[in-house]
Amino acid sequence: MSSLSLKSLLVPSKAVEVEYPGFPGFKIQLAFLSRELLLGIRKKSTKTTFKNRQASEDFDEDTFLKLYVEAAIKGWSGLKLSYLNQLAPVDISDLDAEDNLEFTAENALYLMKNSSNFDAFITEQVSDLTNFSKASSPV
Repeated sequence: MSSLSLKSLLVPSKAVEVEYPGFPGFKIQLAFLSRELLLGIRKKSTKTTFKNRQASEDFDEDTFLKLYVEAAIKGWSGLKLSYLNQLAPVDISDLDAEDNLEFTAENALYLMKNSSNFDAFITEQVSDLTNFSKASSPV
């Protein structure tokens, strides 16, 4: 048997679909983020500035969250407005609560910014390798 290289087996990310607990039919397509990818996102979110010849690193949380959401959340389906009402402060009084909120990168970003429960769930799922150990497809 020839020598197998782990490097040739590793994929930068894999996608899976998970259901959000307590919201039947709300499924989110997530990508596992490798340590290398997370470090890259962190690096892109950090600016080095010089003041009096002293280097200072400034971390931009907004840039980090935007890049993180783009990398981690690949889509969703079944996010009813009635569910959204339980995740973040929204006014859906003039809308049909059974309608779905379409997935866009912007909607995902605003949900992450405004719902600590959604943020915690996504972070937990993305960092749990067992979610991605089953048969799933590379992103």
